[in-house]
Amino acid sequence: MSMLQRVGVLVSFWLAATVFASAQAPSSPTLNEAPRVLQGTGPTANPAADTHAAADAAKNGDGFDVSPFLDKTFGFLPVVSPITEPAIGYGASGGLMFLSKSFGDMSAGLGRPNITYVGGMGTSNGSWAVYGIDARYWLRDHLQTLFVAIYGSLNLDFYGIGKTEALQDDPLRYSLRPIGGTAQVKYRFGDSSIWAGLNARFASTAVEFDSKEGTDLPAYHRASNLGGATAMAVWDSRDNIFTPIRGTYVEGNFGMFLAGPESTGVFEQAELLALQFIPLPFRLYLGLRGQVKATFGEAPFYFLPFISMRGVMQVRYQGEEIAQLEAELRWQFWKRWSLVGFAGGGGAWAQFERFDEAQGVAAGGGGFRYEIARKYGIHAGIDVAGSRDTAAVYIQVGSDWMRP
Repeated sequence: MSMLQRVGVLVSFWLAATVFASAQAPSSPTLNEAPRVLQGTGPTANPAADTHAAADAAKNGDGFDVSPFLDKTFGFLPVVSPITEPAIGYGASGGLMFLSKSFGDMSAGLGRPNITYVGGMGTSNGSWAVYGIDARYWLRDHLQTLFVAIYGSLNLDFYGIGKTEALQDDPLRYSLRPIGGTAQVKYRFGDSSIWAGLNARFASTAVEFDSKEGTDLPAYHRASNLGGATAMAVWDSRDNIFTPIRGTYVEGNFGMFLAGPESTGVFEQAELLALQFIPLPFRLYLGLRGQVKATFGEAPFYFLPFISMRGVMQVRYQGEEIAQLEAELRWQFWKRWSLVGFAGGGGAWAQFERFDEAQGVAAGGGGFRYEIARKYGIHAGIDVAGSRDTAAVYIQVGSDWMRP
């Protein structure tokens, strides 16, 4: 997701990525639960033990568990998910998810299932979208491909780049109508944790907003095109693709884009994301996230980065550069049940030399989780979070920091 037009392109991709993430799901186990599938890139230490442990847990009445359901191969599965993002209002997304193999094949060393998803979403502020997503694994899980296509209309509020006094309490309402897609390929070197990939993206976005007194933004009603390619390098040693309890995920990427037909021309964007997961005593699990992102050149305002964390409205704090930190602590206090607490903060500013015009925000909250699929470490639950100008409820299936 991003701002005005970017909001069109990236908001679209953000929505699609959100659906894809929830279609997979994350988790974390207790200290005495069965071993979980590791990363989906190979067999577990003892696949048979995993299967028997999950079956024994079900027989012993350990609680509701959907692992046997995921072990089976189905032609398709219906997926419905609520939307609670304050930036676009309350609503729902839904569609069909097609699986080429069951989640149970992961225990046989066959990796993650190939997933194709077709669906749509609508919210209370009139935003809507239809999209398709296809994620596949090739060459014994050494090659991953991801394709996304989307068409929709999004209604958002613009609060300015960095700190813009005229828009802080009276934002500019705008509409984006993006149509486009993205294609990504990622390769893992041998049996290492190192991946490298390339992402190509294109979107044509209609942008509409009226002029606003006290700003230098004129009325704008036109369409623009944006395309580009991003190279990425990834280190991924997480113990699970869902909600990890140990391991590291680091991704660095750099992209070049061309926006037209008017004005902006070529610009660049760079990002560094780091996730660290640490198991602690007493069934406590700590997660840390750090992210910096910057855009160089005359990028469209809708493509600029923004602070993204629970309790902060998406695209509310946007700048040419952003930095954010967040921590989450989960306590598996009883059988499958967990309590979660999290807090973080970030800043967005227009230029490095104008850091005094930065706008920052702190956010935090808490929630609970229930492990709905012990065999695969899949947890689901609800988070309540807030910041100085936002309060929201989030339905979570897996980790909020999910990276497939």
